[in-house]
Amino acid sequence: MEQLYKENAKIVYHYLWSLCHDPDLSEDLTQETFLRAYQSLERYDNSCKLSTWLCQIAKHLYYQWLAKNKREIPTEPPSGPCTKPRPEDACLSRLELLDILKEMQRLPGQMREVIYLRISADLSFREIGEILGRSENWARVNFYRGKEMLIKAARAAEQEDV
Repeated sequence: MEQLYKENAKIVYHYLWSLCHDPDLSEDLTQETFLRAYQSLERYDNSCKLSTWLCQIAKHLYYQWLAKNKREIPTEPPSGPCTKPRPEDACLSRLELLDILKEMQRLPGQMREVIYLRISADLSFREIGEILGRSENWARVNFYRGKEMLIKAARAAEQEDV
């Protein structure tokens, strides 16, 4: 079980973080995910990757948490540390990232999930489709459409700045 945790905890945590943007909640739900997985390991049928199965458990736990707490998905994008050495570069990068994250929050829920899973968890379209209960092609199309919407929004923002 320890090996299972070491290999998959980061993926599950990032997936949950992409849903809730709350590091504490993501950590709690990650722990709960592995507890539930341990309790139902005999039901895992190898029909998908283990990480996909764990993310499905995590998603259900998150939705249960939302229902229990009657809370909506946050609209504020998370903030992260600046990694560029020059302050003006770091500020510009941060502003660009915030703009992209704000635009991503405007995307329809599952389209936003597809993009987060693809980018933050580096999952394949097949895995994303399995997690969300859809087809691989559906995940591909939603990623492409979401990416196109983000590009259009970025171009519109550039036009306004000029």
